[in-house]
This record gives sequence, structure tokens and C-alpha cells, in this order.
Amino acid sequence: MSQNNFPKLHNATWPGIVGKGADSEPVIPFDSLLAMTAAAEVDGVKFDGVDLGLLEPHFTLNDPDETKILAEKLQKHNLVAGSLVAPIWAGSAMGTADQRKTFVEMVRKACEFGKELNDLGVRSYGVVRIDSAAGVEDWAKDPAGNTKIIAETFREACDVAAGYGEKLATEGEICWGAMHSWKYMVELLEMVDRPNIGFQADMSHTFLYTMGYNAPEHRILPKDADLKDREAVKAALKTVTDALRPWTIDFHVAQNDGSVFGSGSHDKTGRHCQATDPNGVLDIAHDAGYWLRDEKGELTKAFKHICWDGCMFPNAVMNDQQTWNDILAALVKVRNAHGWKS
Repeated sequence: MSQNNFPKLHNATWPGIVGKGADSEPVIPFDSLLAMTAAAEVDGVKFDGVDLGLLEPHFTLNDPDETKILAEKLQKHNLVAGSLVAPIWAGSAMGTADQRKTFVEMVRKACEFGKELNDLGVRSYGVVRIDSAAGVEDWAKDPAGNTKIIAETFREACDVAAGYGEKLATEGEICWGAMHSWKYMVELLEMVDRPNIGFQADMSHTFLYTMGYNAPEHRILPKDADLKDREAVKAALKTVTDALRPWTIDFHVAQNDGSVFGSGSHDKTGRHCQATDPNGVLDIAHDAGYWLRDEKGELTKAFKHICWDGCMFPNAVMNDQQTWNDILAALVKVRNAHGWKS
């Protein structure tokens, strides 16, 4: 039985969409993901909720009844909603005026969706997740100028989100321009300079920061580093987390094998491995502590839930109930090591 009741344990639903579709495997229906999440159980512990990608075909933000339908489904499975992924790829934070306007509008729609879930009693914590929706190659054509544009767009989005009482979290992935290294990520957050923006750490994606993928100038681990050298890995993780932890307001537990992977239309980013993958380079429960505890080892309690992210898992893996039991077991270990009682 779990020793703590916080942070709450969430599963992500967007892996049923991300990397799927016409040029890849079929999308996994939302109802199937919800049912498998609700069915998972480890020593009497179950998932508390789900984080949602507000993406078609799982959701449409243009149906006024969508949140009511979702609330009923969540209540049926005794789950709640947490963080929401805004469908900002309809625009771009670094694009034309119209693209930037669309980006901000998608943030507004996500915030409105979140407010309705709050009002319906199925959401009381979480953030709205964003990224720059711009590639690294395009950003590199004018790094300073493009970072400035992205920061301006993010500020507009923050101002909109503030009207709904929402915080925006930027997920650090190596495929997003101005967010593709730990140093560029800190620089962008400082430039945005809004109280309601922060960082969403994903243990798989942020590990790639240490290896300098797409930003070799900010590499921490040597190019020929032995990823089985735990002391070297821990030192690198400490450097990244010391820089980004003060900004971290949302957290994804994940495993990584030190490689990149892309599927469907998704660019290559840190590979998400199964929780039990023998090639995983992370000690999940231990390394989560770099994000969940401060430099003195004290719990930050900066967020009320943690979420497992398994983007681009094959459908055969995702449709296996044991996958979700293994994931839940990993989350329970993290909470037992770094959780607290309310």
C-alpha cells in the first residue's frame, strides 16, 4: 500500500494520439485509454486521474457539451483531470502574425476547457502545457530574434491564461526551437518574465539535454560517455535540474535509453521507454528526486500530481494492460520515495 497520498498519480492520454495516425499506427480511442487506466492496480493503489491532450480525435474544443461528456466519463471511472495539453500546433509561437494569434487562441480555448472542468468538479490542479510549435532548424536561422518573438507570444498567452487562473508549462523537448537545450529553456523563461509560466520536466526528454542533442554547445555528458556510469549520469542530471527545478511546475515520470525517436508526424525527441525496459539509463525513483527535492534534499511540493508519459509506444504495448500496471508501479515507487501526506 502507498505510504503517501501526494503527489496524486496520473496517466497521460495523448500517447494514444501523438505519433499515431495516417502515416503510422492507428489512434487509440480515448475510452480505451481511460478504461485501461482505471483498471490498473498495484497493491491496492490505483491511478487518481489523467492528464489530457486536447487533440482531435479525442477531443474537439468547439463542442460546448464536450466537458460535460468528459466529466461523466471521468466520474464513472473514479478519475479526475489534471494538466491539459493545448493544441497550439494549429499555429506557432514563432510564425506569422496570424499563426501567433492562432497559438494564443488555442491557449485560450484550453484554459476555457480547464475552467469548465474545474466548475464541473473533476479538476482542481494541473497546468496548461505549451511549447514553441517551431522547429530547431527554423529557430537557428535567427536565434536571438526568434527567441524574442517566441517570448512575446508566450507573454500574450500568459496574460490570457491569467484571466482563467491558469499557469502555462513549457515542456522541454529537443525538437522545439528555443526550448531544445536546458540553457535556452532557462533563457526563454527568464525573457517571458510572467508569474504564471514555468517548466514541465519530462524525465526522458530532459535527459537528452545532458547529451546535447540538437544543442551540442550545451552538452554536459561527453560525447563518448558511458551511460552506465551512474555517477556521471547523476552529476549531469544535477546540473540540469539545479537550473530548471526553480521553474518546474509540472512533472512527467518516464524512462529513456539515451536515444532519440520519432513516429508519425512527430519529430525525433527523447525516446520514451517502458518502465521495465532493461536498457533504460534512469533509476526512475531515485532520479525523480532531482526534480521533486531541492538542493538540500527537501521536498519542493511544487505540484500536486505527477504523470507518466509514454509517447510513441507501439500500439501492441499500449493495448497490453500489464503496461499500465508496470507504469503505475513505477509511479508508486516515486511517490513512496518523494511523496507526502496531506
